[in-house]
Amino acid sequence: MTDTYDASTDVIDRIAGLTPGSAAHATRHKRAKVAAATQRSYDVLFDPALPDLPLADRLCVALYACTLSKAPALAAHYAQQLAAIGAARAVIDQIAQGATSDAAFEPPRLRAMLTFTRTLIEAPIEGDKAALERLRDAGIATPAVVVLAQLIAFLSYQIRLTAGLQALQALNETEAA
Repeated sequence: MTDTYDASTDVIDRIAGLTPGSAAHATRHKRAKVAAATQRSYDVLFDPALPDLPLADRLCVALYACTLSKAPALAAHYAQQLAAIGAARAVIDQIAQGATSDAAFEPPRLRAMLTFTRTLIEAPIEGDKAALERLRDAGIATPAVVVLAQLIAFLSYQIRLTAGLQALQALNETEAA
């Protein structure tokens, strides 16, 4: 993983449809260090070498969080990333449809992570000790739980940022017409 920021590979800009020179792009990049830090967070959280939580699991969680949050462009991005690493199409499709109770989620580790994701996305106040114990009971060690929680927090930020930028971009396009 590189520590430099390359604006041409910025996931948020691409997903939100921002182009250099547009008002929404200029607004986002007014604080370049924030845009760079967001991309670096993405790069770290989806680095295949990140220990404790396999990349496939992280991408499944990302796809599910985006599906639950009705963020289709981001969901498509994560589905594509899953396909690129060879994830089973049936698993990708089930997660993209919000179905997580099928036998494809055996052993229960992935199902537990997706259930925890749903909890933090839809009812974060229920992300309590009992929710954490269910992860432990599914065989997920504490370091992996920490990564999982950080990932879900980042995804919530990414989803909201992208939605806001898409709305700003649409408003700017409407005003220009």
